[in-house]
Amino acid sequence: MALDYELIKKTAEGYQKDLTAFLRAMISHPSESCEEGEVVACIKAEMEKLGYDKVEVDGLGNVIGWMGEGDKIIAIDSHIDTVGIGNINNWEKDPYEGYETDEIIYGRGGSDQEGGMASAVYGAKIMKDLGLIPDGYKIMVVGSVQEEDCDGMCWQYIVNKYFNGPEDARSKIEFVISTEPTDGGVYRGHRGRMEIRVDVKGISCHGSAPERGDNAIYKMADILQDVRALNENGCGADDEIKGLVKMLEPEFNPDHYEDARFLGRGTCTTSQIFYTSPSRCAVADSCAISIDRRMTAGETWDSCLEEIRQLPAVKKYGDDVEVSMYMYDRPSWTGEVYETECYFPTWINNGEAAHVKTLVDAHKAMYGDERIGAPSSMSTRTGRPLLDKWTFSTNGVSIQGRYGIPCVGFGPGAESQAHAPNEITWKQDLVTCAAVYAAACNQYPTYEKIDDITTFRQGTTNNDIK
Repeated sequence: MALDYELIKKTAEGYQKDLTAFLRAMISHPSESCEEGEVVACIKAEMEKLGYDKVEVDGLGNVIGWMGEGDKIIAIDSHIDTVGIGNINNWEKDPYEGYETDEIIYGRGGSDQEGGMASAVYGAKIMKDLGLIPDGYKIMVVGSVQEEDCDGMCWQYIVNKYFNGPEDARSKIEFVISTEPTDGGVYRGHRGRMEIRVDVKGISCHGSAPERGDNAIYKMADILQDVRALNENGCGADDEIKGLVKMLEPEFNPDHYEDARFLGRGTCTTSQIFYTSPSRCAVADSCAISIDRRMTAGETWDSCLEEIRQLPAVKKYGDDVEVSMYMYDRPSWTGEVYETECYFPTWINNGEAAHVKTLVDAHKAMYGDERIGAPSSMSTRTGRPLLDKWTFSTNGVSIQGRYGIPCVGFGPGAESQAHAPNEITWKQDLVTCAAVYAAACNQYPTYEKIDDITTFRQGTTNNDIK
């Protein structure tokens, strides 16, 4: 039987006030990574009020709501932690009290990404209201934690603790919708990333005679220039350090340069610097930096580490330099520790895969084949394809990048609002996404499933990560 798309839209529009109130309630609870307990309670209460069949909180602190009773699962994921507020003087209003107009909702987490949680919770409610949960399926709505700290670690926990490992999860979960902000588009992938640390040894001495020591900060200064060159240089014959733009060229990336051109080039930037020194009157005896490395198609975790090891300044200082990958082990708000590597694999979906097409087709049926949005957001959305990719990374790094569970993105809000002061999201986006989720999940079983759903997937390291 054909879907009544107008009824789905009308039902979603009827929930706009509830969506707004729910999002504002979530915003009112500060929920930085590892401090999400209050917002989890808020979400759990909303799910129970709406008549979810089951609501639970797992050991890590992810809140999970269930609708339906089938064996197959369609999941909708939203991370519910936010970054901090930074300099409060950059905010025009209280970021947690927030405010609303006819068009927008203001406050930390509106776009990134508690707005997605609101749409997911009400999308599943609409499915129940209208009998749209497909036969044999149940809907799993996840409010995941610690994404801002360690993308995808929450889903590593879900796959390995809630389910019985990757094979079991893949056999039960048909696909996952990520509700990260997509600016009105349906997103089929994004670059990966990793967090790299470079440590340099020195020898301290009295600052009045620096020649007696070996200044680690000066060594690091040379390395910093090479890291900058790696990001900014071209890839011509005259470039001693070939820039990361090289991966867009078939000469350097013959198998995946087209995928790299879709995702965009990799990048690297120095994000932190540390040192040790006996005093302000002494030569520094160690220096370390953190590098945020974004990886495009064709780059691997070990190639990125080796790239830093081969920089001229790193080789110059030899055994005094160590290049490594960070590990993550912060306790969650429940006290649970799930240690993992700070490596987040790249992934791209085939645009013809059923889980991608069902969102695109649902959008086209209700809202047309171009991105839509409130008037103040239209300028950033027009001229961009409906089917696109994120600039930043998401929990998809584990869902599809690490485990090969099909994932696709469609979420309210804008990437440009993520981590920015005076963050906003759009009320119409909340409604649009809830409606598309309801229609897409219902019609998914009618699509022909193809085998080659993944265009590129970086995969895992050789580390023994459970």
